[in-house]
Amino acid sequence: MKNATVACETTTPSGRVSTVLSCRPTLRRTHLAYRRARMAGKFRVGITRDFLTPDGELAFRDIGLDLLDAAPEVTYEFFPEHRPEVTPEQIADYDAVIALGPRFDRKTFTGADRLLLIARFGVGYDRIDVPAATEADVAVTITPDGVRRPVASSVVAFVLALAHRMLDKDRLVRTGRSEEKMRYVGMGLTGRTLGLVGLGNIGREVFRLIRPFEMVHLAYDPYVTPEQAAEAGVEMVSLPDLLTRSDFVSINCPLNEQTRGIIGERELRLMKPTAYLVNTARGPIVDQAALTRALRERWIAGAALDVFDVEPPPPDDPLVTLDNVILAPHAICHTDECFRGNGAG
Repeated sequence: MKNATVACETTTPSGRVSTVLSCRPTLRRTHLAYRRARMAGKFRVGITRDFLTPDGELAFRDIGLDLLDAAPEVTYEFFPEHRPEVTPEQIADYDAVIALGPRFDRKTFTGADRLLLIARFGVGYDRIDVPAATEADVAVTITPDGVRRPVASSVVAFVLALAHRMLDKDRLVRTGRSEEKMRYVGMGLTGRTLGLVGLGNIGREVFRLIRPFEMVHLAYDPYVTPEQAAEAGVEMVSLPDLLTRSDFVSINCPLNEQTRGIIGERELRLMKPTAYLVNTARGPIVDQAALTRALRERWIAGAALDVFDVEPPPPDDPLVTLDNVILAPHAICHTDECFRGNGAG
């Protein structure tokens, strides 16, 4: 089992649900070490530096540090400096690390004899080499409960903004062209089709939140059982069928080798010319060059993107020049609810 990667859910003392991605012996070792630390008062937690502003203040108002403060057997500190890739030296003195953005690759775990746990602040784990962590006997957790509602509501917000052509109408007022408003009639949602690529924790919440708008719900996800689909009230279809039928396509799957580039030129050309694409998952799931061309040449009506191939996108990125795409700096779900929820997870 040492080299086997598994996923299971565990409930934290705060009542939130965390998902563990690692090997079962690692979890047993973590719990035993934590129990020993409670007796010795030496369980040390490191927090990556990108939780702080350049001035050393918390970048986010509430990340649940009060939960650590309330645990007398735990001490914590922020990394002295931020590095894009975490080095073995940075983690050498910690039993656990709470991580936001930096990468943990195979080199990170070289000689990681003390480290027991990486707690990812969020749901994506594409920046952590989970197989390498498993081999090093380090548990990896994510916080799906913390981001479920904030990300799902962000998807709904994007859908509403696109349907009502919110940015177009904002620009009309700002440029003194309000008399042109009848050229920018939006799209009602009742009876329209929303297709999700990925029907996981967030995808099911998207459908739950948007149900009052009486849309048709489609999803593509090879890992969802018929029973799960029936429980969610969703019709499961093939990816080409979803793209052909949907008025709004939302990407809600994780980035891995199976999903990287799953939406390319061929897939974009299957979409209706009146359809919109929403991506709040990970940039490389969609071929960004193909999407840019699709938007410029109007294969589709528009898009809303919170994620990109390179983050932040450079100022000369062609996407920035287009008027039929809403852009956000991988922060559309950043709310007090999101950060408190991740911290509690």
